[in-house]
Amino acid sequence: MAVYAIIRIRGTVDVPPDVEYTLKLLRLHKKFHCVLYPSNLPGIDGMLHKVKDWVTWGEIDKETLVKLLRIRGRIPGNKQLTDEYVREKLKLKGGIEELAEKILKGEIQLHKIENIIKPVFRLHPPRGGFKKSTKKPYKSNGELGYRGKEINKLIERML
Repeated sequence: MAVYAIIRIRGTVDVPPDVEYTLKLLRLHKKFHCVLYPSNLPGIDGMLHKVKDWVTWGEIDKETLVKLLRIRGRIPGNKQLTDEYVREKLKLKGGIEELAEKILKGEIQLHKIENIIKPVFRLHPPRGGFKKSTKKPYKSNGELGYRGKEINKLIERML
């Protein structure tokens, strides 16, 4: 089972109300916010189709997910996510590594444990900037929409 990393690329100006509502449901309130959802979640494909002109998404791999959790993972109180905190609260002996494995297997969903770990990751703009247009689909020389495994390279540049 794959886990989608969804990143909002475009800002809040001139967003139609239905798209704005869908972005709100996905917890993508601001530019460069990232969320993780399982690809088999009911309705996720329809939501992504609706917001495809504002976000980019793809399947995240374990290595990138561990980095994302270590660098950008937050707990209530806006404190950094640590191995000790994961061991204490979630009873996972492997710490962040084991948490990443469980997220990828679908055993843990961040949006269901939001009182323990914040489900939204606040990223930087990508180092080196965007290579292409932020108003075109990924397939047509742009940055928006589905990009598959290439999402990992973008996340690396945004950490």
